[in-house]
Amino acid sequence: MPESKSDARLNFRINSELKKTIEDAAAQTGQTVSDFAVSTLIQVSRKILMDEQVTQLTERDRQLFAEMLDDESTKPNAALMKAAKQYKKQVG
Repeated sequence: MPESKSDARLNFRINSELKKTIEDAAAQTGQTVSDFAVSTLIQVSRKILMDEQVTQLTERDRQLFAEMLDDESTKPNAALMKAAKQYKKQVG
């Protein structure tokens, strides 16, 4: 990740037991508390945002979806055709 100027700040208070846990974990990874906190917050934040964008299917639903995609007897409806034309116009 490219380094950029740190120009924003987060401040929060935690109890001393949690602080000790964080300090121990940071030491275990060889990071400063600040670096550990920032990297952990970024990692968890990105995972939360990614999980929000991903749809999880059961094995049954995945199989059904794959079968529908492979079914050559079905034809796209008018709404799908219109959406495809709009997409092609925008993307090229």
